[in-house]
Amino acid sequence: MPWPGGGLVVVKRTTEMERCHVQEQVEVVGKAFVDHYYNLFDNDRPSLASLYQPTSMLTFEGQKIVGVEDISCKLNNLPFGNCKHIISTIDSQPSAYGGGIVVFVSGSLQLPGEEHHLRFSQMFHLIPTQDGRFFVQNDFFRLNYG
Repeated sequence: MPWPGGGLVVVKRTTEMERCHVQEQVEVVGKAFVDHYYNLFDNDRPSLASLYQPTSMLTFEGQKIVGVEDISCKLNNLPFGNCKHIISTIDSQPSAYGGGIVVFVSGSLQLPGEEHHLRFSQMFHLIPTQDGRFFVQNDFFRLNYG
């Protein structure tokens, strides 16, 4: 028997509230991940390996790389050592994969001795682990020219 106050409306409001709460959590996790990722990239790049798993995939400027070791090798052997990421935007969404999060980042990369910053975009698909953490399943990186 439906609730006299209109059960459907109550359920809809609860669902909207839950969606807002989930979106807030997704935004918080997305921002925390981005802060952590680029802090490691700029200050302790070898530690980025801890964010990937054997099934992880990176597409870096069109080059497809799979697995922790190969991804770590690529990131640690880029033609610049020191750098500083300046983040402009972070957009996060829950993914269809249970508890996963898609994070899209835009910003600029400052290299030592370079006057102009390089604009970039990067997308991460984060997957939850059994212990409540996330790992990077998919990572796409592109410099933005023009």
